[in-house]
Amino acid sequence: MASPSAPADAHFDALETRSADEREAALRHALPAQIAHAVAHAPALAAWLRGVDPKAVTSRAALAALPVLRKTDLLAQQNAAGAPDSFGGFAAVGWGASRPAAQRAVRVFVSPGPIREPETARVDYWRMARALFAAGFRAGDLVHNTFSYHFTPAGSMMESGAHAIGCTVVPAGTGQTELQLQAMVALAPTAYVGTPSFLRLLLEKADETGVALPSLTKAALSGEAVPLAVREWLATRGIAAYQCYGTADLGLVAYETAARAGLVVDEGVVVEIVRPGTGDPVADGEVGELVVTTLNPDYPLIRYATGDLSAVLAGACPTGRTNQRIRGWLGRADQSTKVRGMFVHPSHVAEIVRRHPEIGRARLVVEGEMADDRMTLRAETSAAVAGLRDQVAQTIRDVTRLRGEVAFVALGSLPNDGKVIDDLRPPG
Repeated sequence: MASPSAPADAHFDALETRSADEREAALRHALPAQIAHAVAHAPALAAWLRGVDPKAVTSRAALAALPVLRKTDLLAQQNAAGAPDSFGGFAAVGWGASRPAAQRAVRVFVSPGPIREPETARVDYWRMARALFAAGFRAGDLVHNTFSYHFTPAGSMMESGAHAIGCTVVPAGTGQTELQLQAMVALAPTAYVGTPSFLRLLLEKADETGVALPSLTKAALSGEAVPLAVREWLATRGIAAYQCYGTADLGLVAYETAARAGLVVDEGVVVEIVRPGTGDPVADGEVGELVVTTLNPDYPLIRYATGDLSAVLAGACPTGRTNQRIRGWLGRADQSTKVRGMFVHPSHVAEIVRRHPEIGRARLVVEGEMADDRMTLRAETSAAVAGLRDQVAQTIRDVTRLRGEVAFVALGSLPNDGKVIDDLRPPG
């Protein structure tokens, strides 16, 4: 239930204000059911999770023991010659007369990659209504949706969420700034959905042409980072803007609230923060890669690595929402780089650390110019035992096929920014 001091419509539903015990109890039931469903209906996931007993995955710790699934895995499977279907066997739905109606997709999207994603007739399939509600969208609002409606799912994601609230939607799509402004003047939308950069472009164009948009008072922004300066600039225009974070594969992952205190995790996903290049969860507060398990039965991605960096925030949201919070987008986790013609990946750094338990966190620093590339592994350790430097240097060569120096540093001295590879070479 909502907190006593909160307005009656402060939360989208009662799920947002569950106690920690209630949420974990629900998770203990949902996780094994979702994994069993995935194994039974998504052949690629059945192969990926071969040997896993779904009944045993009843906690976050048990979930963390499963392998991480990456976008490259999806891409390779979807485009493999022997793929079982166009979704690579990762979806529990498809199309065709032989498939029961309940297992048919109503839309198929093709995102850059190309990677294909299904959408079914499930109400608020992408679960975006929760984010839009937190941004102040309410039944009766007219929403000007400037996300793309072709090939990629962003337009449909936001529209279905708005419809679930009871909003009316203008499917404006991308581009055509002058036509967009004409429609906004004629229709007087109360809300905007799209990227922050396009909203700013529209407002600046309105200023240039002497057009006023007094009806526009709220915005849900995604697809780009939302700097504080942009949010404050929009506020001077009378627009309260909130950011939401989602992907074409997962739908909504987390969203901003009126507290402006990080992003609250959606109720339909399980979020982990892992060390880049591994599937190992990091301590709360430490920056790492965002890994998400969705409870969507139609596209049941398990431990899906987003490639984005974030960190868990301590405590609950001041708005009364009790789910986990994250800091938002903090960069990309895939820090792979090429050194002397060879690719070096975060997984290489993870493997080096795994072979030497004396090391805590580590960061591979790449420096130099032209053909003078230099690698140094900066490794945290409490006490470097005799011969450890030479042993680690040999491991660097074994794992990367490249020579590298080793520099030991004190525990906790490396920055908490999620970087495991830091390429300091000048661009070009």
